[in-house]
Amino acid sequence: MNLETLVRDLAKEARASSRKLATATGQQRDKALLVLAGLIEGARQQISAANALDLDAARANGLDAARIDRLRITDAGIESMVQACRHVAGLSDPVGEIDGMIKRPNGLLVGRMRIPLGVIAIIYESRPNVTVDAAILCLKAGNSVILRGGSEAYHSNQALGGLLRQAMAESGLPAGCVQMVPTTDRAAVRYLLGLDEYIDVVIPRGGEGLIRAVVKDATMPVLKHYKGVCHIYVHDDADQEQALRIIENAKVQRPGVCNALECLLVNERIAGQFLPKLAAHLAPFNVTFRACQNSLPLLGPAASPARPDDYGHEFLSLTMAVKVVKSQEEAEDHIAAHGSGHSEAILTQNHARAMRFLRNVDASCVLINASTRFNDGGELGLGAEIGISTSKIHAYGPMGVKELTSLKFIVLGEGQVRA
Repeated sequence: MNLETLVRDLAKEARASSRKLATATGQQRDKALLVLAGLIEGARQQISAANALDLDAARANGLDAARIDRLRITDAGIESMVQACRHVAGLSDPVGEIDGMIKRPNGLLVGRMRIPLGVIAIIYESRPNVTVDAAILCLKAGNSVILRGGSEAYHSNQALGGLLRQAMAESGLPAGCVQMVPTTDRAAVRYLLGLDEYIDVVIPRGGEGLIRAVVKDATMPVLKHYKGVCHIYVHDDADQEQALRIIENAKVQRPGVCNALECLLVNERIAGQFLPKLAAHLAPFNVTFRACQNSLPLLGPAASPARPDDYGHEFLSLTMAVKVVKSQEEAEDHIAAHGSGHSEAILTQNHARAMRFLRNVDASCVLINASTRFNDGGELGLGAEIGISTSKIHAYGPMGVKELTSLKFIVLGEGQVRA
């Protein structure tokens, strides 16, 4: 069997299985996740052995320490997967929910029912825990899932994928609703992305290069974000001590993630007072600044002149851009020009200013007097997430279980016919 046929056949099986999965009860799907938790617990040695093969290959291929660390499955990582299965099983079931009913003048009752998307393909890099984390969210929402992890995690992903299929079978659900692409050949991804007759949506998780490659070749909708260029605007009436804590958290806690602060905008009326305090506050964390002409002399030795491409850049490190602006209007214009639609915040004590920022700024999460780090499914009350979308269609922001469903219209009649 050639590779194109292999990929088409697994997509066809995922589509056929999705119809059966969609009609399963929430209790059946939850049982499958709980069975999976038990299987992962019992297969610790098997998972670790498979991961050791990937780690050995990674070292032999010269992967850097950071990528090897992302690849490693620790005992704590296995336990985290077990707990994730149990946590997602405990979330409320969105499938079949009816969002409101209205009565039309002719007596028809019209509502919308939440349904699975169908078949979701996940294309991801490095972290093998994504195999479990992504699959259980898709399955909870009644979707079949096709998983294609990075070649560096091949053995780990195959081991975890086998446990997923076993859990489905032991729970009376079709094993075909979980598909692992059984090859490291990159051509398999290209074939997969051409199968829009079987796959409803694809979600890429990884670096910007991977995501752009998926978008280029996909014939089905893509839920994605390219990067997280997140801003905080400090208005002239902000509580400055509060602002220091918020900026520290947004930049320092985890600088390499997509909801970390990348550019700070400060109103010119407080820049002379606030920016030296900020530089002193962040000095113990070794934060460096790419500063505009007006902020450069206020930030001390940790600052260097900003280049034009520093604005709109995702540093993913302890470096951030700084710009002094004349007004909130200028801050909003800067965000519109350089933001990525991910997370944007304003620090102000003025309610009208805050409400204007909420209305005017286009991002998947807009915050008032809070860290951009809160744009996360768990922090926003979704329980768990599969990623953050800046696509607007179909989801905007963190995608939890509910965001992995759609809505169809339902109409309840008593013999009405259209005039």
